[in-house]
Amino acid sequence: MRTVFLGTSEFAAAILRTLARSPHRPELVVTRPDRPRGRGRKLAAPPVALTARELGLELDQPVAVNDEPARARIAAAAPEAVLVCAFGALIKEPLLSDYWILNVHPSLLPRWRGAAPIERAIMAGDSTTGVSIIRLTAGLDSGPVCAHESVPIEPDDTSGSLAARLEARLLIDVLSEPRECVEQDDSLATYADKLTREERELDPGRSAAELERVVRALAPHIGAHVKLEDGSLLGVREVRVYAGAGPPPGGLSFAGPLPLFGCADGALELVSVQPPGRRPMTGEDYLRGYRQ
Repeated sequence: MRTVFLGTSEFAAAILRTLARSPHRPELVVTRPDRPRGRGRKLAAPPVALTARELGLELDQPVAVNDEPARARIAAAAPEAVLVCAFGALIKEPLLSDYWILNVHPSLLPRWRGAAPIERAIMAGDSTTGVSIIRLTAGLDSGPVCAHESVPIEPDDTSGSLAARLEARLLIDVLSEPRECVEQDDSLATYADKLTREERELDPGRSAAELERVVRALAPHIGAHVKLEDGSLLGVREVRVYAGAGPPPGGLSFAGPLPLFGCADGALELVSVQPPGRRPMTGEDYLRGYRQ
């Protein structure tokens, strides 16, 4: 089947890799424009752009996918299906009506519609998530579900490890054997709001178990942090719930083998951290430098 693929994120790039090895290899890949990133604010290409170039796929990075030039590029590829995964921009008419459009969404819809379904599932302590293939509509991830597949969330899963297990095989199956799509039950919908800058700072008013899930949900792509006494931010990459007594909520203790961060009901051991302006390191190495 002739396809066009629209996506932006690392998850979308992984789906694109599998799609490119299938009989439905895209004739065109559409992603977002390069954007400034990092401390130097240098222009960087989205993961899907890098993957498309690596795979030798035709690439378009329009400012607005709904504008006529972008629609003309898609039309020139003559797709039988347009495939969307974590594109990051709304697709509007007439694109919605012009093509059979399938969306790959990393949750078991209608749970976790929206921008951050993998992160929100981990934060909420869900035991299961999955992948849903839906027919794209004007609503927010509310289109009819054509197929879904469940994946367990392991106790040590990060967003990175969980996303790696949400495979594209289901999309290939739907493309190879189209099936009836079933309307979602809107009364069961929950929403995965976009992650905010404020959520990255660990809130000592929450329990240690909740914050441990926050750290895993933000790893490795976003990252959590705690504020040091001088106002700088210590990146937190991996933690463990501490069984003993720790510092008061919001406090940091450097007396043990690992730094401790006080929470509402206990403490977290900071297993892996990233000091300001430095590379990631173990909590032990950070303490060694702190004591010197």
